Amino acid sequence: MATRERVKIVVVGGGQAGLAVARSLLERDLECRVLDAEARVGDQWRRRWDSLQLFTPAQHDGLPGMPFPAPRGAFPTKDEVADYLEAYARHFELPIRHGVRVERLSRGPEGFTLHTSAGTLSADRVVLATGTHPAPRVPSFSGELNPAIHQLHAAAYRNPAALPAGDVLVVGAGTSGVEIAVELARHRRTFIAGRPTPHIPDPLLRYAGDLYWWFINAALTVRTPAGRKARSRVRGGGAPLIRVSGADLDAAGVTRLPRVTGVSGGRPRLEDGRVIEVATVLWATGYRPDFGWIDFPITDESGWPAGERGVSSLAPGLCFVGMPFQYGLTSGLLGGVGRDAAFVAEWIARDAAVQRTRPAA
Repeated sequence: MATRERVKIVVVGGGQAGLAVARSLLERDLECRVLDAEARVGDQWRRRWDSLQLFTPAQHDGLPGMPFPAPRGAFPTKDEVADYLEAYARHFELPIRHGVRVERLSRGPEGFTLHTSAGTLSADRVVLATGTHPAPRVPSFSGELNPAIHQLHAAAYRNPAALPAGDVLVVGAGTSGVEIAVELARHRRTFIAGRPTPHIPDPLLRYAGDLYWWFINAALTVRTPAGRKARSRVRGGGAPLIRVSGADLDAAGVTRLPRVTGVSGGRPRLEDGRVIEVATVLWATGYRPDFGWIDFPITDESGWPAGERGVSSLAPGLCFVGMPFQYGLTSGLLGGVGRDAAFVAEWIARDAAVQRTRPAA
């Protein structure tokens, strides 16, 4: 990458959001460059824990223009997702530059400047498609735990054998926390702290999956009262349990505990005052947005990007795709991100057309 190379549109991130945006831009004859820190498309998924499967069936897991290649009703594995994304990028010949990490984003009168690990790039417009999980969220008191206690976030978990011997405390009872706790309980004594969120009944997914998808995709959006209510809960970590439930924890022999609220004597302290002795603490506490690498304001009081449907209201020319509940509950899912990508690409196309016809000052 040449220093100060100029590109009209830069997409930051080569995951599902970035691929969907690039394809939508190319459909509208808009040239772009995708910058991806990974060495290979799909590597974000390949690093997830070994037994991970999507909780949406294959018929709802395709990006625009290419259905997911798995039988209807199947729940793809994380490696199948990675291979699908790689095939998608190859099929549509998407312009991805791998191994390029964007370290800082600034702007001036001439547009945006991206300071990357491979040089400096200028752009008229930038789409941030860094996905729904930018930075693991871990409570500040985690640093007070005894150094002898092994700590890791769910993002770094691979399988039970990768953990040291001894009891495990999983902190966080969302879908990921429950799935990991059930798996760990087959090999060692396992505790889970936190109250599980409501469970989507399995028959609803199995026998009325299309109806359920319609509901979460079309009814739960920022345009509906139910969607706006759900948005605040989801962004706060209150998404419902899918494919697993509290009953699965009980059947696996996982001991349920109240929330972890602090540390006493180097050990996790529960909200009822009890202190737990474990060898490992696994934080299944979700993720937080991380925009510290951007030199100008982009967020509102919620900490998420300000604007409508991914179009920034604070930084003209900047857009987002793949943010949690950007437009609907499915915004961060394979089968839902295409809708947001198309909206953003269409907005860029219209804005570019206006710029071309605007008289010079």
